[in-house]
Amino acid sequence: MNTSFAGAAFKDHFSAVAADYASARPEYPEALFAWIGSLTPASGRVWEAGCGSGQASRGLARHFDTVFATDPSAAQIAQASGPANVTFAAEPGERCSLPDASVDAVCVAQALHWFDRAAFFAECARVLRPGGVLVAWGYQDIEVPPSLVAANAALQEEIRVYWPPERALVDSAYAGFAWPFAKVEVPAFAMTAEWALPRLLGYFSSYSATKQYREATGTDPVAQHAPALAAAWGDPESTQTLCWPLFVHARRKGERARTADALSASAAAVNARPGMAGQGDPKRDSAAMDGCEDMGKN
Repeated sequence: MNTSFAGAAFKDHFSAVAADYASARPEYPEALFAWIGSLTPASGRVWEAGCGSGQASRGLARHFDTVFATDPSAAQIAQASGPANVTFAAEPGERCSLPDASVDAVCVAQALHWFDRAAFFAECARVLRPGGVLVAWGYQDIEVPPSLVAANAALQEEIRVYWPPERALVDSAYAGFAWPFAKVEVPAFAMTAEWALPRLLGYFSSYSATKQYREATGTDPVAQHAPALAAAWGDPESTQTLCWPLFVHARRKGERARTADALSASAAAVNARPGMAGQGDPKRDSAAMDGCEDMGKN
């Protein structure tokens, strides 16, 4: 279901690449959504702000009764898809149409760096029920197999200056944010994918930096670097394992942070489910992924 809502002006880096974004972005680990669901006493309702085309919305829908997914970009919402218990709406993260104290969780996937955080956090305080949770996560530069490191690094260097300044907040894993509410300890989650070369090139094309490069130079950086990537890849239809460092922050409204014992019990319950992965580290403020250690860095 799609609805619309008039919102404030925002920095729109993705409407022009909405179709690429919808088809090319990696999927978040199922263990992350199961863990978020475990933080609330019942399945309940979740608001996902900055939902893009619904990558996280579909995962949340498996663990919540209803998902209200919003994005300020009408083009992104037009590309969004999800099951029947997801409602999509073109609304800003700083001001949504939800009633007061109406959701059990607020989630933001790879989008919080675009928000007016003070206004968004105030909106979270308004719409969350007492004891509700705010969970925000993101991922950093892709990590590729050793054979692709040089070709990938050349592309990343070519477009680096075309990233908007908010990209630095992702690189820092949202360090130093003035988070509201009490901290919830977070287990670590792995974010990996098995892709063929065309999918990887599509992912690179969905970058906001790629869009800015095209507009500034009139040339396509992905097309320029595709031959080197193809030579390093080999059979373009063969798949290779790719990794993204994933970080997660969680806070609970009106309730003290969970103890390490409670965290361990929650993480163990999630990891015991079939197909779940992720080991907890209760000492971290945010959880970064494990499992990329053997991958090539940019």
